[in-house]
Amino acid sequence: MSEKGLLTPDNCVVALIDHQGQMIFGTSNFDRQGIINNTVAIAKASRVFDVPVVLSTVETKSFSGNMWPQLRAVFPGQEPIERSSMNSWDDKNFVDAIEKSGRKKIVLAGLWTETCVALPTIQAIHDGYEVYVLEDCCGDVSQLAHDNAMKRVVQAGAKPVTSLSTMLEWQRDWAHKETYDAVMDIVKTHYGAYGIGVEYAYTMVHGAPPTKFPEYVIPAALAGAHK
Repeated sequence: MSEKGLLTPDNCVVALIDHQGQMIFGTSNFDRQGIINNTVAIAKASRVFDVPVVLSTVETKSFSGNMWPQLRAVFPGQEPIERSSMNSWDDKNFVDAIEKSGRKKIVLAGLWTETCVALPTIQAIHDGYEVYVLEDCCGDVSQLAHDNAMKRVVQAGAKPVTSLSTMLEWQRDWAHKETYDAVMDIVKTHYGAYGIGVEYAYTMVHGAPPTKFPEYVIPAALAGAHK
């Protein structure tokens, strides 16, 4: 299928910026667990579709804390690019990583929206990139701050998207069986009502066996108490 302006797995790079403990503490416009869920979902989808991902953190030791372990688990061998600058586009290592991907479309998310998202988005657009902001993977200190940031990036030419819409745009055709099962796994794990609907259709309409998720293993420190 031709691109015709859409996102495809081979024309974009994903940038996940400052998904760290202190940054999510200060987020109040969206449900914080929802932001974590959606960010992990798009991270998994990036792996499924082999989309290059740039991870970046700011002032890890002195203020912001580590990148969420749930996110690091999706990229176990990849170290985030550490910065001192609020604006990742001011960091040469970050820009070099984007350039190295060879992609001109950036699918971007971060905390917080007014700074860590808006500033690099505006400058990347100025430098000739197309930017798609994963709004449900972003957040800010207030609804006003987030809304103003989204208005600003849209006025600059960015396109607002969600983690689910992006994954489905990458899939685009259910006949692409090589990624179908992995996409359905992400849907059933992360996308609530949609995932429940998929499971219902599989089992009650098509007679498939229930989805088998990995067995829950009690962490080692607690295991003895349950013997």
